[in-house]
Amino acid sequence: MPYLLAAIVVFSVIAILMVIGKKGGSSSKKKGGKNKSQAQIIKEANRKLARNPNDEAGLTELGDLYFSSGLWDKAYPIYDRLTKLAKSKVDMDPYKYLLRASICAIKLEKNEEALLYLQEAYKKHPHDFDLNYNLGIALYKLKQYDKAATSLKKSLLAKPEAEGVSFILGHCLYLGHHFHDSLPLLKKALTEDPGNKEALFCMADAMAQEGHGDKAIKVFMHLRADPSFGPKSCLQAGIYHANMGDYDNAIQDFTIGLKHENIDPNIKLETEYRLGICYFSKNQFANGLVLLKQVRSVNPNYKDTATLIARYQELSQNSNLQIYLSAGTGEFVALCRKVVAAIYKDSNIKILDINVGQIFTDIIAEIDSPKFQDTEIFRFFRTTGSTGELYVRDFHGHLHDIKADKGFCITAGIFSDEARKYTEGRPVDLLEKAQLTQLLKKIA
Repeated sequence: MPYLLAAIVVFSVIAILMVIGKKGGSSSKKKGGKNKSQAQIIKEANRKLARNPNDEAGLTELGDLYFSSGLWDKAYPIYDRLTKLAKSKVDMDPYKYLLRASICAIKLEKNEEALLYLQEAYKKHPHDFDLNYNLGIALYKLKQYDKAATSLKKSLLAKPEAEGVSFILGHCLYLGHHFHDSLPLLKKALTEDPGNKEALFCMADAMAQEGHGDKAIKVFMHLRADPSFGPKSCLQAGIYHANMGDYDNAIQDFTIGLKHENIDPNIKLETEYRLGICYFSKNQFANGLVLLKQVRSVNPNYKDTATLIARYQELSQNSNLQIYLSAGTGEFVALCRKVVAAIYKDSNIKILDINVGQIFTDIIAEIDSPKFQDTEIFRFFRTTGSTGELYVRDFHGHLHDIKADKGFCITAGIFSDEARKYTEGRPVDLLEKAQLTQLLKKIA
C-alpha cells in the first residue's frame, strides 16, 4: 500500500510538471516566437538599435518586416546600411543584404544603384537564380537589352522551370532587334499567360520583321481594338496593307488607330503621316494634305513632310501634273503626245514610235515646221528627283544610233549640273520641272 501511494504521488508530480512546461513553452512562443505582432517586432528592434544603431539583429528584423510587407522605401535604407556593415565584419554574410538592397532599389526605380549592389553580389554567387534574374531586370530597365538578355539566360539555366522569365528575356531580345531569337521565348510566354497582350504584339512584330507578314497581320488585326496595343497594331496593319498596294484597307487601319483615346503622340504622328501618303496614292490630295499639315503643325521637320506638302499642293492645283506623275500608262502617254504638240504648236507632227520603259518613255516623231523638217526623240522621266549625266549620255547615244536630228529630255524634277554641262554643243535640250509645268498649264 505505501508503494502504491508513492507511485500515485510521483505520477501526480510528473503530470503537474508537464502542464507547467506546456504553459511555459506557450508563453515563450507568444513572447519571442513567430506570433509576434509587427508592432512588437518594431518595438524590440528599435530598442536594440537605440542601444546600438548598427545592431545586426535589430536591423535585420526591421528589414525583413518591411521587405516582406513590400515597404521598399523603408526596407531600402536598412539593407543599404547592412551591406556597408558587412564589409567591415568578417562574420556577416553580405549576399542576402546586397540582393535585397538591389530588389528594393529596382522597385524604387533606382536602377543604377541596384546595379552596383548586384555587381558586388555577383562576386559571391555568380550562378544564383535570384541574382541573375534581378540583374537582368535592372539592365532591362536601364535599356541595356543585350546585357540583360545574358543575365536572364543564366537565371533560366539555374531554374529552367521559373515562370515569367521567358517574357522578359523574349522582350529584351525583341527590343535588341534579335527578332528571330525572341520568337520562341515570346511564344512560351504566351503559353504561360495567354492574356499577355504585350507578348502577343511583340511576337507579331517580330514575325513581320522576319518576313512573315502574312502571319503577323492576323495578330495585328486581332489587336486593333485593344486600348493599349490597338494604336500600334493599327499602324503595323496599315503599313502591311500599304506595302501590298491595298490602300483601302490601309486607310481603314490607320483611321481606326487614330480613333483610339490616349494614343502615344509618336504613334499618332506616324499614323497621320502614313495615312496622308495613302490618300496621295489614291489621288485624294486634299485629304492627304490636311493630314500632313497636321503633322507639320506638331513637328515641322518630320521626315519629308514639308517636301510632300509642297509637291502635292502643286499637284492639287495642276491636273495635268497629277496625270504626269500618278496616272496609268495610257493617260500618261496621251499627255506626253500633247506635250510634244505643245513644244511644236505651229508644226505638223507625225508620231513614228512610242516605247514605254520602267525608267522613261520615248516618243519618236517627225516634225514638219515652216523652217525645218527633223526626226526627233522626246524622252520623258516621271521622277521628281535629280536625273544625272549617265541618263543623258545614254539618251545622246540612242539619238546617234537611230540617226535622229535632235532630242528633248523632259523631267518633273531637275537635271544635275554634270548632265547640263554634257549637253553643251550637242543636239539635246533639257526641260526641267519649271518648263514642264508651264507646258502642262497650256494643255487643255
